[in-house]
Amino acid sequence: MTASFPFPPALPVTLAIVGSDQRFPVRRIYCIGRNYAEHAREMGVAGDAAAPVFFLKPGDSAVALPGPVRYPPATADLHHEVELVLALAAGGSDLDETQAGAAIFGHAIGLDLTRRDLQSAAKALRQPWDTGKSFEQAAPVGPIQPVAHGHYFDRGEISLEVNGQVRQRGDLAQMLLSPAQVIVALSRLYTLAPGDLVFTGTPAGVGPLQRGDTFSARIQGLAPVHGSIV
Repeated sequence: MTASFPFPPALPVTLAIVGSDQRFPVRRIYCIGRNYAEHAREMGVAGDAAAPVFFLKPGDSAVALPGPVRYPPATADLHHEVELVLALAAGGSDLDETQAGAAIFGHAIGLDLTRRDLQSAAKALRQPWDTGKSFEQAAPVGPIQPVAHGHYFDRGEISLEVNGQVRQRGDLAQMLLSPAQVIVALSRLYTLAPGDLVFTGTPAGVGPLQRGDTFSARIQGLAPVHGSIV
């Protein structure tokens, strides 16, 4: 029997795939916090590879870069966090590192946008971070570069410029958990699936974005992505 609906079901957000006319359909967005020791310290906590911190953003909070990103409501302190994003074409539970690496379809540059004032208030009250991390267009992502010949990104410079000034700069090798290890840890908590995006953490230097700002994000080996806050 064919299912019917009271209104048309929502279509997934899709992202460009470099060198292809196909689009990548986004399912879930997983993020790891405190995966760079210096960023953890600037947030007043210690990074701990043995106890990773995860949170989710809605799949429809992804927005394709390059392009404009809307400044969200209910905040006066929107922050940028540039990150390597893993796009999965396979999944499962309790994966090992070999299986985790094989699940990666491609890599992209993304921003984990954060309503820092709402996140800080929630932390102070020992409440969940949801309102600080999950909102419309909270996850800008550039085109996905498919994995070539088993080459996975685990080192190389990552940086973000705002209005032409460098705000963040680090190296993927500084991650406490490597990309494959992040997937392994996630797979112990969730059943991963094709279409999932995994944000792998941000280096130190996070800071505010204002309406009218422009930004350029770079990861060695990927094409830079650009955007603006509107």
